[in-house]
Amino acid sequence: MIRVLLADDHGVIRDGLGRLIGGLEDVELVGTAADGAEAVELAKRLTPDVVLMDLDMPRVDGIEATRQILAALQTNVLVLTAFSDRQRILGALEAGACGYLLKDAASEDVAEGIRAAARGESPLDPRAARTVLSARSEPDPLAGLSQREREVLDALVEGLPNKLIARRLEISEKTVKSHLTRIFRVLDVTDRTQAALWAERHGVGRKSH
Repeated sequence: MIRVLLADDHGVIRDGLGRLIGGLEDVELVGTAADGAEAVELAKRLTPDVVLMDLDMPRVDGIEATRQILAALQTNVLVLTAFSDRQRILGALEAGACGYLLKDAASEDVAEGIRAAARGESPLDPRAARTVLSARSEPDPLAGLSQREREVLDALVEGLPNKLIARRLEISEKTVKSHLTRIFRVLDVTDRTQAALWAERHGVGRKSH
């Protein structure tokens, strides 16, 4: 029996996926989480075989939740989300997700994706697979930035001031300023506006999607 933890902040989607999983003879839904922080907590407690993970969730997003779960235990995180943009696909896979499916997938594709993830395979939506293949042949424009610096750049592109960036990432404002200084140096820009424009030109950051 494949033990699945489901993480999604939309109750209607959780209910629908719960019914889908409940109807599978070889899969058991052991828990549901409404945000990334709860997903991490439940994964550590329930040790599921597969975590079915949404990405856009409050408190802790799906990418960071994936990273924290896989740092704590051996399981398979399968992303199921509405987003097919390059940054999220690559971010989730870099965080350790074994696969990436989209919410417009057929029920049987989601079921087979869960089974494939449990076998240690990498189920990928065709759009995600194309993104991965193209990324392998292109240089990463953010190669010089750490994951945390990329998160700060994301928040900057959203227009958040340093104080809110610090609160979101649970770091000090001084640390945010330090990250920004390094980001500006790596991107060869001098201020926040130029950094945001650079990100938009290179298809980086949430506003560009």
